[in-house]
Amino acid sequence: MTRVQAPVPADLRRWLQREFFPFHLQRYSKSRRKAPIYWPLATSSGSYTLWLYYPSLTSQTLYTAVNDFVEPKLKQVTQQATTLRTKASARTRDEDRTLETLLTLEAELIELRDTMLRIAPDYHPNHDDGVQITAAPLWPLFRHKPWQKLLKDTWAKLENGDYDWAHLAMAYWPDEVREKCKTDKSLAIAHDLEQLYIEPPAKPAKPRGRKKGAAA
Repeated sequence: MTRVQAPVPADLRRWLQREFFPFHLQRYSKSRRKAPIYWPLATSSGSYTLWLYYPSLTSQTLYTAVNDFVEPKLKQVTQQATTLRTKASARTRDEDRTLETLLTLEAELIELRDTMLRIAPDYHPNHDDGVQITAAPLWPLFRHKPWQKLLKDTWAKLENGDYDWAHLAMAYWPDEVREKCKTDKSLAIAHDLEQLYIEPPAKPAKPRGRKKGAAA
């Protein structure tokens, strides 16, 4: 076991919410390569965060996260808000503030759940693609702005066909990638579709001209 020396304050929860990921991202970045293995997917305000572990990521991870964590939390928050609503005019000022906080969190959890479920059907991660490409479809769920921007740009490049060698490109745009495999042998090999590659016809040999000074 390797221990990592890091300045951790007394308020560990706050540190995990705000400081851990920038620290982790810095430690797992080298040159232009950024490869954090702990991923915080959070509500828009960051008040609720799910941590995914990249090496264990599968095509079922988002569904599991919703079913085992987001939905139970949403149910709990909704029940608490309903209890306070029923008190109506009997609520104290503090309870009014608590209800407002709960309603905001409820809306954010619904947004988080819906976004994850929108991404999940086509999300088939493959570790051979690397961290950055694998995380790119999840860019709306990250709150660390520099990392989110990098992933959003990566996703745009995926959409543009810049990373058609990636397994995720094949998962999202199979027809376009297979079509390119017909004319790009390296791409066909990358996707184990060499049988789709069509060898171009050989160019005819150029006729040799007469040497200078040859007799007519």
